[in-house]
Amino acid sequence: MNLKPIFTEKSMNQAKSGRYSFWFLPKFSKNQIKVILEKTLDIKIDSIKTQNYKKMMAKTMRGTVKTIPAKKKVLITLKSGKIELFADEVKSSKSK
Repeated sequence: MNLKPIFTEKSMNQAKSGRYSFWFLPKFSKNQIKVILEKTLDIKIDSIKTQNYKKMMAKTMRGTVKTIPAKKKVLITLKSGKIELFADEVKSSKSK
């Protein structure tokens, strides 16, 4: 399971206040997500909120149909500390 953090303007502003967002497969439950994140990132999670996104069909400019897979957005709040993955992204975007 590779972690896919969300690097948008809104998620980066939330990361400053201690809320981090990731994409996961919809088959994972909150408990499974908590275990995965705590083991891989070596953090302690305070709360988890999830949002499910359904599979969608979209047409491209050429008229072909593209399938966008279902996914789950996970918002976590830490008990203390920070995730270095988000701090590195802020530094690299400012240096450009």
